[in-house]
Amino acid sequence: MDFLFFAVALLACLIGKICGMGGGVIIKPVLDACHVMSVPAINFLSGCTVLGMSLWSVGKSLLRGEKEIELKDSLPLGVGAAVGGIAGKELFSLAAAGLGDASRAGGIQAVLLLAATAATLIYTVNKSRVRSLHVSRWYASVFIGLVLGVLGSFLGIGGGPFNMAVLFLFFSMGTKIATQNSLFVILLSQTAGLLNTVISGKVPDVPPAVLIGMILCGIAGSEIGGRIHRRISERTNTVLFEASMGLVILIAAYNVRLLFA
Repeated sequence: MDFLFFAVALLACLIGKICGMGGGVIIKPVLDACHVMSVPAINFLSGCTVLGMSLWSVGKSLLRGEKEIELKDSLPLGVGAAVGGIAGKELFSLAAAGLGDASRAGGIQAVLLLAATAATLIYTVNKSRVRSLHVSRWYASVFIGLVLGVLGSFLGIGGGPFNMAVLFLFFSMGTKIATQNSLFVILLSQTAGLLNTVISGKVPDVPPAVLIGMILCGIAGSEIGGRIHRRISERTNTVLFEASMGLVILIAAYNVRLLFA
């Protein structure tokens, strides 16, 4: 069974690194569909894997002095996302408590993920027809990041394609530049969310070997994905991004049944 966790983490973070989605948007719905653990445990494993992957990726980029991360835009976004990451965790806890069943809360996650990913895919396919902006006010960037953080954290995916769509629409970034900036925002959001979980004593019971193995596989996937990312064209990157969103939509549609379990 451990092999399933490791394989999902490896492949999800490989795709996530190429497309800037972070990996959690695939890890979370796939493990939900497999019924291998409780929803809170899967949220935690997904978040930790994405955190490890994004920390490794962004850390390497900064140490190498690469210019892909545009701090002027991404830092305010990341600060907002960090606050949103904490708020999103609390909202999920409230939803699970209100429904009296974490699995039904997982169904709500699936519905929202399906709707948000579908909207993002529609925008991405048609983005050449939509006039992009370049938000320059830091407080506007913080607010946008806050919304992203709440959404990504509540859904248990870290960030996903929504970050990319926001960077396309509000900051006029190309796909390859947006990829690394998206991971930077995910890093700040997931760090804040994880710290909140640990400090509040809400860490679910997960096997340490699975947790460590998933993080290591996520980093390995990031390394492989990074090599591919550097060798493909902007157009190929966009096609892979759109295909990945299509896959997420199908899995999320399957997981909607959790709401009626």
